[in-house]
Amino acid sequence: MNGVSKPVTIQDILKMKGVTKIAALTAYDATFARLFDEAGLDVILVGDSLGMVIQGHDTTLPVTLDEMIYHTRICSRGVKRALLISDMPFMTYQASVEQALVNCARCIKEGGARAVKLEGGEEIAPTIHRLVVSGIPVMGHIGMQPQRVNEYGGYSLQGRNPDEAEHIMRDALAVQAAGAFAIVLEKIPTSLAGQITRDLRIPTIGIASGPECDGQILVSYDMLGLADQFKFRFVRRYLEGAQLIRDAVKAYAGDIRAGKFPSAEESFE
Repeated sequence: MNGVSKPVTIQDILKMKGVTKIAALTAYDATFARLFDEAGLDVILVGDSLGMVIQGHDTTLPVTLDEMIYHTRICSRGVKRALLISDMPFMTYQASVEQALVNCARCIKEGGARAVKLEGGEEIAPTIHRLVVSGIPVMGHIGMQPQRVNEYGGYSLQGRNPDEAEHIMRDALAVQAAGAFAIVLEKIPTSLAGQITRDLRIPTIGIASGPECDGQILVSYDMLGLADQFKFRFVRRYLEGAQLIRDAVKAYAGDIRAGKFPSAEESFE
């Protein structure tokens, strides 16, 4: 898909299954969204992970709908090609189908997203179906669901035993049957992710779920080494961004204190 100037559509994502891997990252502002878009990503997710990497919370749970709409809207100003998806935050879609319709529509109408992502499996399949038939494309999210962190007691691997694996497989099939165009598989064993990927006709996008998925996504601040207080086994750092920024700021402050900035060339008569 890289090098194609036209916007990536839902149909494009569906056609990529089994043909080419889907490349996705999270973004939270116009500048990073523009850079990621220009680099040729297929999907940019405005993730509720902003609660942790932008707002400094320990979980994603405090993130509000208005905050997600705001960050989606500013990201939309930087995206011309990639498929922009907005995460639906905790308890903005679980109470009722009607609640989900109203809130997801706001992310499309006010935020500029072209799709939404919902965590959950069999229990939210009716909600996914209603959203899809109403014209709101949905990406699912099963396996380890960060919005259930209090239930799990942490961000633990899901699907280790046969009962858990069977439940996750049922979730995948239910989300597909409900009309989702893709599913994020988070923190499940590679073998289970591979089985789900082979059994589904829609793409799977993995995070901490091994290489057999149809695509991969990471939190951009992890991949770029900006959130360097965390080190996760499943994250490959492509940049030591935090240290580069520290070094640049130290050099800037040093130049100011030494009277080296601004120079004559950087000043006006």
